[in-house]
Amino acid sequence: MNESLQTSATSTGPALTLDDLFRRTVARQPDEIALTDPPNKQRVTGQPPVQLTFAQADQAVSAIAAQFTEAGIPIGSVIAMQMPNTVEFAVTALGALRAGLVVALLPQLWRQSDLTNALNRVGARAIVGTARIEIVDHGDIALNAAVEAFSIRHVFGFGDNLPEGMTPLEIVTGGMDGWVPPAVSDARRPAIVTFDVTPEGVRAIPRSHLQLISGGLAIFLESGLPQGAKLLGTMAPASFAAFTSQVVTWLLSGGSLTLHHPADLNVLDMQIAESNCDTLIAPALLAQRLAQGDLLAQTSTISHVIGLWRTPDRVASSDDWQQPSAFTDVYLFGEAGLFAARRQADGSPAPILPGPFGAPRTSAGAKPIGEVIITPKATLALRGAMVPVSAYRIPRGEMLSEAPQPDYVDTGYAAQVDRARGTLAITAPPVGVVGVGGYRFVAQELDDWAKRLNAGAMLTALPDQLNGFRLAGRASDNRRAREALGELGLNPLMVEAFRERSS
Repeated sequence: MNESLQTSATSTGPALTLDDLFRRTVARQPDEIALTDPPNKQRVTGQPPVQLTFAQADQAVSAIAAQFTEAGIPIGSVIAMQMPNTVEFAVTALGALRAGLVVALLPQLWRQSDLTNALNRVGARAIVGTARIEIVDHGDIALNAAVEAFSIRHVFGFGDNLPEGMTPLEIVTGGMDGWVPPAVSDARRPAIVTFDVTPEGVRAIPRSHLQLISGGLAIFLESGLPQGAKLLGTMAPASFAAFTSQVVTWLLSGGSLTLHHPADLNVLDMQIAESNCDTLIAPALLAQRLAQGDLLAQTSTISHVIGLWRTPDRVASSDDWQQPSAFTDVYLFGEAGLFAARRQADGSPAPILPGPFGAPRTSAGAKPIGEVIITPKATLALRGAMVPVSAYRIPRGEMLSEAPQPDYVDTGYAAQVDRARGTLAITAPPVGVVGVGGYRFVAQELDDWAKRLNAGAMLTALPDQLNGFRLAGRASDNRRAREALGELGLNPLMVEAFRERSS
C-alpha cells in the first residue's frame, strides 16, 4: 500500500484523494476505532468526548457533507474552519472535502482582525467554529468576522447555546447510507488552504490532495510508522504541518487517531499512560520535556515519537534522545514545506544532506518526495511534490526583471554546507519574520501596532528557549494598551505582551 500511495503522490499513477484513503479504510475495517476525543473535551468546548469507529465516522462525514451541500455552497468554494483539536475538526474537514469544498484552516488564536483579513483574502463562502474554546466565546468571534467578510454566506457551529445567526452542526452516526457526494473529487485541485507570514505579509497557501499526501508520506515513510498505527496527536489543527502529521498520517496508516487539545500536560500524561497509543505526535520541545520526566520510558506502548520543530535551526543543538522509542525530527519551514529525519542510534540528530529526501529506506529506486536546495543567497529552499511553488511566486507586475522565476520556495532560513562532510547546517531564522510558538508575525508590523497606541509604546520580540521568540510590550499604561489592542481584534499573543509583570 505504501508504494501505491507514493506513486499517487508523485503523479505517475492513479490520483488518490484524502477521502479515497479514508473510504478504503472504512471498507476494510468498519468496526475498528477511528477517532477518539480528548478526555477533557467537556471543559474545553462544553461537549462530552466521543469515540467513533470508521463506519460511524463515515456516516458523520457524509452528514456534514450533506448539510454543506443542502445549504447551497457551490462545489469548489472555500469553507473556513477555526476549531479545537477534537473529533469535530477531523469529521468536518473530511466532510467539506467530500462535498467538493476547499478547507481554509484558521489558527485558534486569531481574532477578528486576522480572521477578517484571511476570509476576504480567500473569498470564503462559509465559516465553521464552535460555541466556545476554553473560556473564549468563539461563536461571537466567528459571527463578527463574518460580518466584515462580504463573501461569507453561512456561519456554522458546534456546541450548545450558539449565538443567533449560527447554524448548528452535530456528529450524526447513522442514516446516511444512501447519500451520494455531489461530484467526484479531483486530487489535483486545491483541498486545503493555510496562511503563511513572509516578510512581504500574509499569504494564502492552497494545496491539493496530492501535495498533502506527499507531506504526510515524508513523515510516514521516514519515521517508519506501521500500518494500523495508533496515533496520539497533540498539534493545534491550523497549519500544513499539523494537518499532515496528524490527519494525513492517520489516513495513510489506516489506524486510529486519538486527539489531545493542547496543552494540558496532566491530561497528556494520562493519555500517554492509558490510551494504548504507539505513536506520539507533538512539538519536539514538548516531547523532549516529557522524556526528561521519564514518562515515555515508563510507557512501553509508545514506540515512535514524531517531534515537530517550528525552529528548525535549533535541531542540531538539541538534546540527544535517550528513550527506547524511535524519534523522528520534522523540520518545519512555515507553510512552505517540511522534511523529516529519524534520529541516529545514539539519539543524536541525523545529518542533513542537500538533495532529495523522502524515499523509503526499504524501497530501492523509489522516487524522492522532495529536495533540499541551498540558494545563491545562502538560504535553504525546498522543492518537490508537496511544495506549492506558485503560491510564493512574485506577481508579474512586481518583478524587477523578466527573468524566469525559480521552481523552488526559498524558506528564508540561513544555511550552509560543511565542505568536509557535505552536511547542511541551518544557522538562523528568516529575517523580518518573528515566530512565537506556532504563530508568525512580520517584525515591522509589531512596531507599527505599537505606534498606534501612544508615544513611547514598544512591542518587540525577545529570544525564548521554547518558542523561538516571545513578545514583550511596554506602554505608559499597559492595561489601557491591552484593552485597545483587544478592541482592534488582535491576536492574544500581541495583547498579552502588555500584561503587568511582577518584580
